[in-house]
Amino acid sequence: MCPSGTTPRREPAGRLDIRPAFDVLDTDRDGKISQDDLRTFYAGSKTATTEEDMGSMIKAADSNKDGFVEFEEFERVLDCRKSYSGNGVMEDVFRVMDKDGDGKVGFDDLRSYMNWARFSATDEDIIAMIRLGGGDEKEGVCFEGLLKILAVD
Repeated sequence: MCPSGTTPRREPAGRLDIRPAFDVLDTDRDGKISQDDLRTFYAGSKTATTEEDMGSMIKAADSNKDGFVEFEEFERVLDCRKSYSGNGVMEDVFRVMDKDGDGKVGFDDLRSYMNWARFSATDEDIIAMIRLGGGDEKEGVCFEGLLKILAVD
């Protein structure tokens, strides 16, 4: 039991607790990461981060489009990123296709790749591919989903 009277949430076996990382970024402790939180966090860092970069970070993780990153959104992005931490060819393909670096291949990422590779695909084809990979056109697919699309798994 914690001093506050609440019981700490236990993570399933084999899963890392990422709450401390979220809490470090949530500088005002309101339960969500805002651009102001990122500005405060990066103010104490040697890493040069622009307002545009911080806005892109929020946009990449903000699946409900409310302008903030709640813990569940943060967790979803990190779960996708940890799943392709190796150095294989398919991981490189995924990184090339993931134009916005959000850890997912979304509709625009896949459409851009298909055009670049000169593959003929309609918007409906691209949506069908994403669904085949277990995602939807708004969220896209993680690395494992791309392997399903490419029939590699």
